[in-house]
Amino acid sequence: TRTLQVKIPAGVRNGAKIRLAGKGEPGVAGGAPGDLYVKIAVNPHPVFGRRGDDLTLDLPISFPEATLGANVEVPTMNGPVTLKVPAGTPSGKTFRMKGRGAPKKGGRGDLLAKVKVDVPEKVSKEEKELLGKLRDVSKESPRKRLGVN
Repeated sequence: TRTLQVKIPAGVRNGAKIRLAGKGEPGVAGGAPGDLYVKIAVNPHPVFGRRGDDLTLDLPISFPEATLGANVEVPTMNGPVTLKVPAGTPSGKTFRMKGRGAPKKGGRGDLLAKVKVDVPEKVSKEEKELLGKLRDVSKESPRKRLGVN
């Protein structure tokens, strides 16, 4: 048994193989040793997903932030950055943040932040009253385009 140090390049993908020339089993009848291949298994990240060189992120925002617009803090691999979410942003909209993804030759991939409008399970009495007023003054049902109210 022996221990080898293997340099794993930044941004390596799951399933990639790294060849270590001459570090395999000894050759037949005293011949040169073969090559050793190390197969990479990348553990899932608790915050980010991966699509090629791009990272993915489900970004929760509040209903007021989605409706009115907001500057929201977004985690990246190099620390948080601010994303300007425009007014009227629907749940499911994806924002591409250039150069904030996984390392690759010549730069980095992008971060794809997919907005998820967060609906609270509990609201305060004041919030409930304000939401009730908002419901009462809202002119159009979001189901109108389905032909129902």
